[in-house]
Amino acid sequence: MELTLNIQESEKDFIRACVLNEEWAQKKIYEEHYSIMYPVCLRYANDAEEALDILHEGFIKVFRHIGKYSVGTSLKAWIKRIMVNTAIDYYRKKSRRRTSDLDDARGVEVGGSDAVSDMATQEILLALQELSPAYRQVFNLYIIEGYSHKEVADKLNISESTSRSNLVKARQKLKSILLSKGIEYGG
Repeated sequence: MELTLNIQESEKDFIRACVLNEEWAQKKIYEEHYSIMYPVCLRYANDAEEALDILHEGFIKVFRHIGKYSVGTSLKAWIKRIMVNTAIDYYRKKSRRRTSDLDDARGVEVGGSDAVSDMATQEILLALQELSPAYRQVFNLYIIEGYSHKEVADKLNISESTSRSNLVKARQKLKSILLSKGIEYGG
């Protein structure tokens, strides 16, 4: 006899099982969220192997801190926030970012940013992975995750002007990468 559990109906009991390190509950969370969280990690990583490292480290944090999850809120959003923060932490540990001030970006014009949304997911991921970690993080947090420059600055421990500058440079670099691959960029 196989026992199935509807997470929505008994979320509190399910989370309690995770807090008690019940393997079946942790496995269910992992299996249900892996395919959603892997692309999130891939956007921040240099390659698929690094994305898996971030993903697995993120799930370790999920299970370590599952007791802090507020039952009734979105478990998926809570896990996604942990994955994004894990990716940021991964690069903080890996290397010190070199960022520059907004003054370096004066006079630079970058046209429409919606051309990226018309591309295939794989093309976007490959192009994003060619950006430096500093540019990729700002681009992901601001453009994809929807954070403000103030929030990006707070998360990455940089100034708002550096966040803006890195976004401008990320867009320029992304345009250059796409054009070098023969992909038409609308900007």
